[in-house]
Amino acid sequence: MNRHEFFQTSLISSLMDGVYEDEMSIGELLSHGSFGIGTFNALDGEMIILDGQCFQLKGDGTTRPASMSQHTPYATVTNFVPSHRLEIARPLHRPDLSKLIDNLLPSANYMYALRISGHVDWVTTRTVVQQDKPYRPMVQATDGERVVRAEEIDGIFVGFRTPVYQQGISVPGCHVHFIDDTRTRGGHVVDFQIVTGAVEVCVGTDLRLRLPLTTEFERADLAPEDLAEQVARTEHAQG
Repeated sequence: MNRHEFFQTSLISSLMDGVYEDEMSIGELLSHGSFGIGTFNALDGEMIILDGQCFQLKGDGTTRPASMSQHTPYATVTNFVPSHRLEIARPLHRPDLSKLIDNLLPSANYMYALRISGHVDWVTTRTVVQQDKPYRPMVQATDGERVVRAEEIDGIFVGFRTPVYQQGISVPGCHVHFIDDTRTRGGHVVDFQIVTGAVEVCVGTDLRLRLPLTTEFERADLAPEDLAEQVARTEHAQG
């Protein structure tokens, strides 16, 4: 196994506390990696980066190319180099696929970038919508989000599987976004069933972390007692 770096701007705990703005541009972010996920300033949609192209996933389930001048308060990227591959030849619900991926990974102590491509029986997604100042904590901002369902669709899941010890830095466990092959629909993944396709895994051994130089970040509460509960609520909320 070779060393491989993931780059992350800001912290998930910062996002939980309502720090939704930073000066990191999409153009600068792409200089650190051509594959990844995140969000945009003011929580204006979810982000997915594939093959060096950044897409903005909107609250109604539609997508559009992001501009290089847009900014992100939180994102993780890498240059995807697959080291493990798993073929999908039968319908698999998300929990079942997750177990197969667990068995594929060499250790629970590394970071992993996941690229899952194929034909999906159905997928449900949700997407953060642009917030207004004063910004509310993320558990409030994501409460009641619309869940969008797509059926019989070809697409790609982009995500990261992060060790539990990175709680507060990243989303522990799996954090996954989806975009269809036509690049017109997508969002933060709630659940899915994939029929055929493949899972590719890129092992991350090094994390390069960039922190914002803003007053909001300086004043943020990054270690609340209920941080794990907050992250779980925002990650798994279903409207």
